[in-house]
Amino acid sequence: MATLITYLVNKSLQASEVAEVFKSSGIKRPHEDLERIQRMIDNADITISAWDDDKLIGIARALTDYSYCCYLSDLAVDLNYQHQGIGKALVQKLQEVLGDETSLVLLSAPGAVDFYPRIGFEKSERAFVIARKK
Repeated sequence: MATLITYLVNKSLQASEVAEVFKSSGIKRPHEDLERIQRMIDNADITISAWDDDKLIGIARALTDYSYCCYLSDLAVDLNYQHQGIGKALVQKLQEVLGDETSLVLLSAPGAVDFYPRIGFEKSERAFVIARKK
């Protein structure tokens, strides 16, 4: 029997559960720094979380003006739940909340470069980055 995954918008999240998803997903985030993870959560404009009962298994965390542009800062799914369409569903839920006027942009982790075109993103050669120092 398939597991029913629940998706919630802007549910209150704890750093420890988000850090566990980051760690288990393979995404490079400072999962050991819970204070920093909590700041990342608290300062996001929107989060879409994926749940298997009461277990957080995925997250999309974004910054947006809800009018023109949204930066998808994190998209992470627990390794045990990957390849089930959860990442794609998180992005779709995010797009539903944002509406048709808002573009969605992101910087891909090297291991996910092939994933994003499969769920509707177009590759851009026009991105620029000043990397964080820490």
